Amino acid sequence: MSIAIIINPVSGGGGDRGRARAVRAAAALEILGLESEVLVSERRGHARELATAAIGRGARLLVAWGGDGTMNEVASALVGTPATLGLIPSGSGNGLARTLNIPNDPTQALAAACRAQPRLIDGGLCDGEWFFSVAGVGFDAHVAARFDRAGIGKRGLMTYVRVVASDMLSYTPSQYTIDGVRTRQPALLVTVANSCQFGNGARIAPTAAVDDGLLDLVVVEERSRLASVMAIPWLFTGGIASVRGVSIRKVTNVVIEGDAPVPFHLDGEPKAPANRLSICVRPAVLRMAAPQ
Repeated sequence: MSIAIIINPVSGGGGDRGRARAVRAAAALEILGLESEVLVSERRGHARELATAAIGRGARLLVAWGGDGTMNEVASALVGTPATLGLIPSGSGNGLARTLNIPNDPTQALAAACRAQPRLIDGGLCDGEWFFSVAGVGFDAHVAARFDRAGIGKRGLMTYVRVVASDMLSYTPSQYTIDGVRTRQPALLVTVANSCQFGNGARIAPTAAVDDGLLDLVVVEERSRLASVMAIPWLFTGGIASVRGVSIRKVTNVVIEGDAPVPFHLDGEPKAPANRLSICVRPAVLRMAAPQ
């Protein structure tokens, strides 16, 4: 089996780690005795280009070493091909990797990807663009944009936590129209989830499954800012559905509209604001090397 490892050199913050990661990947692959190549992305969108080229050269297992953004780029290139995606999580959240119980240790994660029996997982489409973990509008999209503007070298979990803490009190929620029905109150966020969590154990959709042919629509309407802050711990206990103002339902498609163009994100990557988002599930579109 031909393997390509595609490395994001700056995922997780702390500067350029491309060379160190490439050396470690090459050493691990040599031990495994597998035909392989190690590639390092240089800019946004480059991981997708590298993945497409590697598939053209015959790679059948592509391992994305990075966060959910890197995962998204590589996975988007794999949809509709016979290639399988593996993950080495090194981002700030790693929502899909955590959902799939992929080891955090790079050597263990690579070995697991090489040994796992591929399984099919669903994907979500938002106006023609793929996501495989979560998409959404509202506060999480706001944080994604602020986090992105932090720049290379300033990203990482602690930067993410600081952005959430600094903006939580000042953020102004909006009302949205969802499938033609307006939210009763301004919504702190509207999330469409394929996997169960944002990352780092924050489970926004506790019952979501990546292979059930459904997406979980989570609407968090705000009663007060204090109530929203007090609800945060419920994300980490799996009990967010019990919080007043939170609704979760299974959908195959959904249309989200704003009164003005609203920021949104796909797998944590900010996108240009839009007035209307049309989102649907595509069952069993991605071959994934992950524990069953």
